[in-house]
Amino acid sequence: MKYLISLLLFLFSHQKIIDPQTLTGEYDPSTATAVFNNQTLPLPGLAQIGPPPPSVLGQTTANKRIEVDLTNQRLYAYEDNNLIYNFLISSGKWGRTPTGTFQIWTKLRYTKMEGGSKTLNTYYYLPNVPYVMYFYNSDVPKYKGYGLHGTYWHDNFGHPMSHGCINMKTEEVEKLFYWARPDLQGKSSIYASADNPGTTVIIYGRAPLE
Repeated sequence: MKYLISLLLFLFSHQKIIDPQTLTGEYDPSTATAVFNNQTLPLPGLAQIGPPPPSVLGQTTANKRIEVDLTNQRLYAYEDNNLIYNFLISSGKWGRTPTGTFQIWTKLRYTKMEGGSKTLNTYYYLPNVPYVMYFYNSDVPKYKGYGLHGTYWHDNFGHPMSHGCINMKTEEVEKLFYWARPDLQGKSSIYASADNPGTTVIIYGRAPLE
């Protein structure tokens, strides 16, 4: 029965598709609330998050990659074979996190995320999600909207809690956001390009069924 319930949630609780051409990364001050799993919660003052540190770890010629271990709910960031970051994450519970090798195609200072099902009590409407890094590959197109991002609606890291994305503590994903490629080039948000490609993201393992 638990498996069937989880299957239903996976099938009907995914994120709404996004339009890769219209994402701006701008903060939206027009709303004061968010919704997570049909529950309304106050929206924190995320616009008050400070600017990037003056010395950014992203400035290196080393080969960078991000690995996400779904089994252990951890993220590892490497420069060549040197471990730079080791963070707890929350992967998909109400929607599957895809596995494979991906590339970051955009970094957005803020964006809105919406999806789930009101009938299944998994609906979410999350304005101003911070430090978003969307990734894709040939099997998982950009419009699916899978990404690494900050989280203000729960603090249960180390356990699956998302609808498919990789939830991270905001103060930790902020470090990753400024470290990972594409380089921001002095901007708050940017799309990857041939001259400024995104960091590779490798996702493996299987999230625990909780």
